[in-house]
Amino acid sequence: MSDRKPVVALQNPGVKRAAEFIREALSGRKALVIVGNCWVDYQGRASSKLEPGERIVLIKGDGSVLVHRPAGYEPVNWQPSGCLFETRVVGDVLHVRAIRRQPSESVRISFDSIYLVSVLSLVDKGEFSLYASEEDMQRAILLEPSLLEPDLKPIAYEKKVEPGFVDVYGIDGNGKFVVIEIKRKTAGREAALQLAKYVDSVRATVSREVRGILVAPRLSRGVQRLLVSLGLEFKSLDPKRCAEVLRRSESRKLAEFFGET
Repeated sequence: MSDRKPVVALQNPGVKRAAEFIREALSGRKALVIVGNCWVDYQGRASSKLEPGERIVLIKGDGSVLVHRPAGYEPVNWQPSGCLFETRVVGDVLHVRAIRRQPSESVRISFDSIYLVSVLSLVDKGEFSLYASEEDMQRAILLEPSLLEPDLKPIAYEKKVEPGFVDVYGIDGNGKFVVIEIKRKTAGREAALQLAKYVDSVRATVSREVRGILVAPRLSRGVQRLLVSLGLEFKSLDPKRCAEVLRRSESRKLAEFFGET
């Protein structure tokens, strides 16, 4: 059996012992979990201070840092990968500083009480697959309409029409109205007929040309011919691509909140 120890932990260490433990882990590019009472100072394109509180600090092997409160899934402070670290003890306080050079910024996390320090030597080679629901695909299209075509401008979603609700309603680059029906899996005959009803309903209320687009990863056999006969279009869109759009969007929101560009 392997003698590798995935987790080595110290409970209630003094700040000097914790500092030695943390320095050794950082020099070996190990991941760290530090639990204790801390306060945080950020300096960079903006500045912020987080008053003392009991928190969970994650430092990963790639140099990223996340400071979590006991509740909530988003970090209250963070630094992306590539940080350099300084660890020192002043009096009875342990200071861990994460520094980035480009852009120039730093986060200093100061502990006066440490309850737990864990050094993690973890191996993770698993593949990661992203999936998205129809609602996620809808959100991704609203965020990045170019997923379907350039110059597409959504103007409404879940638009009420006589047969039901249009997933996304917009205008294309030529000023035509666009009715979009989204399916997460293979779209069949029923989806094409449903879209046709929505398009007919919209055409009855507007005075300009209306396009109908069925969006799905793929079509069932024979559905492409049906769409053509109905004057409708098909755009292939992978739900995984939509999940990536949403992930980037959430990352941008977090970066903007903390002054990252």
